[in-house]
Amino acid sequence: MTNGNKSDKNFDPDEPDLLPAPLAYLNPDFLNSPDGRILRILSEYAEPLSRFRREKIQDTVVFFGSARFASLPDAQNALTILEKPGSAKPAPPEAQPGGKDADTLQAALKRAHAGVEMARFYEDARRLAHMLTEWTMTLPGKRSRFVVTSGGGPGIMEAANRGAHEAGGKTIGLNIRLPFEQYPNQYITPELNFEFHYFFMRKYWFAYLAKALVVFPGGFGTLDEFFEILTLAQTHKLAKKILVIVYGKEYWSRVLNLEALVDSGTISPEDVNGFTMVDTPEEALEVLKEGLTKFHLQPQPAKQATTEEGPEIAKTLP
Repeated sequence: MTNGNKSDKNFDPDEPDLLPAPLAYLNPDFLNSPDGRILRILSEYAEPLSRFRREKIQDTVVFFGSARFASLPDAQNALTILEKPGSAKPAPPEAQPGGKDADTLQAALKRAHAGVEMARFYEDARRLAHMLTEWTMTLPGKRSRFVVTSGGGPGIMEAANRGAHEAGGKTIGLNIRLPFEQYPNQYITPELNFEFHYFFMRKYWFAYLAKALVVFPGGFGTLDEFFEILTLAQTHKLAKKILVIVYGKEYWSRVLNLEALVDSGTISPEDVNGFTMVDTPEEALEVLKEGLTKFHLQPQPAKQATTEEGPEIAKTLP
């Protein structure tokens, strides 16, 4: 005779019952395992979508650029510390004049001078984001339009979020968890502060709601995002017009040689017309206002109406 699942031979009335098994969606061992990867990926789609809907975000303008640029006061302070090692916060002994590594000092000074020069892009991104946000806040409707969005970290990302914050608008940060932590900057709207594990899901959200991309001087990450958007536009994978603005003609003319691609036949001549180069926040703002108004504020032929429940979805062309 048996009692439940226990035989008479093994049954001990004083033995406690088994504890309940954890619910699958509360089981960290499963959720963090390879088998749980699909749920983690879905979470990085569904949770941001839920928040965007709750915060009534319809679309965005994404700012890309170097994480290494500082504000002008911070860059000048860093240079002063190196040039005047007797200041309140001196340079490390090995980097001071007469220290054990003069080459280190010269390299640091070179970087610091470059930092002061490039700090103008931080200030320009901050000003552009401020002016853009002021304009978007005058647009009618219940949802937030063309919300300034960045990768959530320092440098140009911070500058964009800072300008939008100072204008009194919402601003989004799409951060990424890295081995060397990239902490979200303090200017992101708290309800719109995101952190991703998967780069491809973060990239998805950059493109998903974007109606414009502003590309400031940057490195590998900036080039990666820039060319990815150009590729999506070139291959007609997004059924919407994304404005691409490249900021800083002198910098990008040294970095990019797209005519070499045309001459080699690897891109078509019209592909180089997929973006507009500008040099001032005012010039960039006019291009943004004109393009966003033309393509996304004025009625479009056969354009599907959006719903009040959430953002306008960027569909793939058939």
